[in-house]
Amino acid sequence: MAAPRVLPVAELVDRARALAEAGPRQLLGIAGAPGAGKSTLAERIVAEVGPAARLVPMDGFHLAQSELERLGRADRKGAVDTFDANGYVSLLRRLHLLEPTPVYAPLFRRDLEEPIAGAIEVPPEVRLVVTEGNYLLLPTPPWDEVRSLLHEAWFLDLDAELRLRRLTARHVAYGRSPAQARAWALGSDERNAALVSGTADRADLVVRLAEAPAR
Repeated sequence: MAAPRVLPVAELVDRARALAEAGPRQLLGIAGAPGAGKSTLAERIVAEVGPAARLVPMDGFHLAQSELERLGRADRKGAVDTFDANGYVSLLRRLHLLEPTPVYAPLFRRDLEEPIAGAIEVPPEVRLVVTEGNYLLLPTPPWDEVRSLLHEAWFLDLDAELRLRRLTARHVAYGRSPAQARAWALGSDERNAALVSGTADRADLVVRLAEAPAR
């Protein structure tokens, strides 16, 4: 991976705002390993850009817990094959087309550990869609179509030890014991991170935030 540029969040917000003004609708993707701070950065950008922006996370396409259990993949929830990748690509295509009626996207509820359909409205007047997730830059089908639908893609980097601490704290906050949280962060999460780290060269910008994300 190329050395990341160290930039303040304000500069990234300005870059996203300029992207929103560049055309009828622009799609910005923020990729990175688990715990890198993708959702925090994406939320900040959407809040700063205002009503012209909407956040549509990849995590809304998690398979349901019951389906993961049927497939025997509940212990690897978050792995690349535990998402409806084709559904995610289809939604990005619709958002790219700028349909004259609202498009609805799913949302992943961490408190429930389940995706909720139709939870995010993207009306026609939205000019910037920010999507974030681990696997936006994967070169293997069907994920490889995601990159072609993004007008700009960023890869968010974070110091590995800090990322591990943040992941462990996140898992504890959602009900795992400290030992279980660390085991998941070092196990399943790190296997996902290893896959994602090889995709940074497909991004327009590899960045590390000048100010460490709060969560």
